Amino acid sequence: MKKCWYKEGFVYQIYPRSFQDSNGDGVGDIQGIISKIPYLSQLGVSIVWLSPVYRSPNDDNGYDISDYRDVLPEFGTLDDLKTLIAKLHEAKIKLVMDLVVNHTSDEHEWFKASAKNDPKYADYYYWQPKKGNWTSFFGGDAWTWNEERQAYYLHLFSKKQPDLNWNNPAVREEVKAICKYWLDLGVDGFRCDVINIIAKADGTPNGKFTMILRGKEHYLNNPKIHPYLQALNEDVLAKYDCFTVGETAFIDIPSALSYMAGEKRELDMLFQFDHMNADCHLVKWFPKKFKPLNLKKPLSKWQNGLQGKGWNTLYLENHDQPRSVSRFGSDAYHKASAKMLATMIYFQQGTPFVYQGQEIGMKNANFDNLADYQDIETHNMYKMMRKLLPLTHHAMMKIVKFASRDNARTPMQWNNSNQAGFTSGTPWLKVNPNYQSINVADNLDDQDSIFHYYQKIIELRKQHEIIVYGNYQDINFKNKRLYAYKREYENEQLLVICNFSDKNCLFNIDFDYDNSELLLSNYHEHEDMNILKAYEARVYWKSAKTNKTSKK
Repeated sequence: MKKCWYKEGFVYQIYPRSFQDSNGDGVGDIQGIISKIPYLSQLGVSIVWLSPVYRSPNDDNGYDISDYRDVLPEFGTLDDLKTLIAKLHEAKIKLVMDLVVNHTSDEHEWFKASAKNDPKYADYYYWQPKKGNWTSFFGGDAWTWNEERQAYYLHLFSKKQPDLNWNNPAVREEVKAICKYWLDLGVDGFRCDVINIIAKADGTPNGKFTMILRGKEHYLNNPKIHPYLQALNEDVLAKYDCFTVGETAFIDIPSALSYMAGEKRELDMLFQFDHMNADCHLVKWFPKKFKPLNLKKPLSKWQNGLQGKGWNTLYLENHDQPRSVSRFGSDAYHKASAKMLATMIYFQQGTPFVYQGQEIGMKNANFDNLADYQDIETHNMYKMMRKLLPLTHHAMMKIVKFASRDNARTPMQWNNSNQAGFTSGTPWLKVNPNYQSINVADNLDDQDSIFHYYQKIIELRKQHEIIVYGNYQDINFKNKRLYAYKREYENEQLLVICNFSDKNCLFNIDFDYDNSELLLSNYHEHEDMNILKAYEARVYWKSAKTNKTSKK
């Protein structure tokens, strides 16, 4: 297996709007991020993934870009971003930018010119005289009428996010130029937003009837995408020491491997979302009761399916997903369950991604009023589901509390002072009221905190190659409460066992405990060797080179 820095690294995702405000306007900014580089270094992460800071009207919080080569003024300046890149590199932390090239903002100069039917830009987007029947990821129609051009344009997300026409070679050259621009400024890679939907079928034909995402058969993993990505790599990416991670919707293992395991490089790794359905039916807006097996099955499937062929991403949270401890953990065992979840996911094979606040166990927003949620997806889905199902306001608010992207976007909780130390002004989104008991300052003071546990995991990954490169093998797979697996690498073995319940869990797993070391546990005392306490996690390590005495 090829070894490289992005496999061995630990990624920290920053959602800049909610991370740290430096000037009191209530919006996080680049100078705020710079001020927290010592914190990132203390945690031990080696890569930062920065969600979009480009110029944008902010219809979708920066994922609607109006200028790919400049910074939104409320975040700072291009010089601020250059300083951030330099300061991160000084701290031996690499920077990955979001590459959002399925669509632009409708305020981008390309779209303005295309709406005027400017010959150079006329085919930069998808236009047609009759309305198609595709539906949007955000709910509703994916085709909107434009008065100026007297035609319908395609938008798989908000109507202010028109889809770029990748069938046009000029568009593909524009994307190459954008990538080169940022790589030349020192960026170390890209997280490629919804990358497996950028290629659409010729003619954008009408889609078959389906309740969600009508038309998806015409753009999900369309075969044309492979030469597009291969050319992007050959002409630009391969000339730099960088990596790409693709966000890929509704993808299976064979399709994933078509991006990662082909003769020509396309994506270095990708995000799949199977395990994000552990507590919902197909999409998060249709909740169901969480069962540990529903999390174990997809994680195991992808570990085994990519092993030796592709490279995994290890994550439980991002800017689009509710908080993991609120989904898969326990309020009663908040600290233990947050640590257990981290153990379960980050000792698997792949590159770890942690989302800001996850390392201190931040929870869902749980706002009672719809007006407190700013997310466009939340408001669109609220309207659509109340209209189509229909649901009462009370029933819909239960779903909003469960599924809203704002669960992950509440401001970072730095301390127990006003507005959690995020801003001296009024935050753009309300701070979670639990900041007085869940915050960074308290975590730093508590040596048994979730933060310090994450710190240990990151340090262990640096010390033990088996955690990065070791093979994966499930144990007692059908156990409904226990998630256990082994890792093997050269002359080493690793055993990971996690209890997904608030009750003691008996286990009997064959392992050489007497000559192994208890590398990590979220409990300090173990009265019974074969019983895991509520949400307990243990990691045992054995090396043939040196016999260790098990710390039972």
